[in-house]
Amino acid sequence: MLKIGILLGDDIGLEVVPECVKVMKAAAAKTGLEIEWQPLPIGRKAHEALGHTMPASTVEALAGVDGWVQGPIGHNVYPRNDPTWINPPLRKKFELFANIKPVKSYPNLPSLHKNVDIVFLRETTEGMQSSSVVFAGAGEFRPNDEISIGMRVVTRKGANRVAREAFEIARTGGRKKVTALHKEPVYRLVCGMFAEECRKVAKEYPDIQFEEVLIDGFAMKLVMKPQQYDVVVTTNQFGDIVTDEGAGIVGGLGLAPGLVVGERQAMAQATHGSAPDIAGQNIANPYAMIMSGKMLLEWLGRKRGEPRAVEAARLIETAVDQVIAQAEHLTGDLGGKASTTEMGDAIAAAV
Repeated sequence: MLKIGILLGDDIGLEVVPECVKVMKAAAAKTGLEIEWQPLPIGRKAHEALGHTMPASTVEALAGVDGWVQGPIGHNVYPRNDPTWINPPLRKKFELFANIKPVKSYPNLPSLHKNVDIVFLRETTEGMQSSSVVFAGAGEFRPNDEISIGMRVVTRKGANRVAREAFEIARTGGRKKVTALHKEPVYRLVCGMFAEECRKVAKEYPDIQFEEVLIDGFAMKLVMKPQQYDVVVTTNQFGDIVTDEGAGIVGGLGLAPGLVVGERQAMAQATHGSAPDIAGQNIANPYAMIMSGKMLLEWLGRKRGEPRAVEAARLIETAVDQVIAQAEHLTGDLGGKASTTEMGDAIAAAV
């Protein structure tokens, strides 16, 4: 039996996460997969009830689950300089080292390019984001008012494990190529180390084609011909940028699911924010959250050797493809008139 936490998050998270769980439950029932669901407080609702956006009880409970579904956090509107109002740093707490972000175009949905199907992997424990990589102190500082200095961290362990995850996704997902992005000619040591580890891992997967592309050139090529890429792996800051670029190519963040994985746990978390401007209106697109849940089942199935979870994930993807192709139950941003719950109901029924 799998144990999966449910963390609603803020704003539209309270609407899209229930649709994700609804679809996951339908797929689990269809395949006979047993899941123990554990609702856990986080975000504004947790602060209202328990005085903290990430209660200690939630952190303790998450340590005992296989993974969790988390809605977006509205941290941009949280009061500053109040330690009880924080952006819950669960990636750092549970050493979730790789953010997996697929981008996929659909024939009947507007997009800059068609026939796009790329899986991006962004390392998430190192790089330039100081709040995420520093154990104590800060990763950037200003010695005087004229100078600001920031650091970038790359380790062999961090680079190796995100590269390995990329090649595993390629091999188990029937994909053909892994592309590593860096800027080694300029950042000889940090990008050099990342590239070295990617090359080492590539030798263990002779069935998968491997290439290296400089990050600036990739940004151009992705806009011009994204169909040439399959699985793409890179460092934290580079990945933060190009994954949003990828989402823009296929229609925006509403079509951008995500999964953040560690050695033994994973968090399903869509790329989009909490969208307070449309919260409570039942019009948010649940696609990204539902597909994030699908990715969680797929990953757990692979890691736990549970074929029913893999099959449940396949059923969800097939159902989503069907609902989008029929175009009868799509939210407004996708050209339809359905509500959040109506689109979720349609996908669950298709499962």
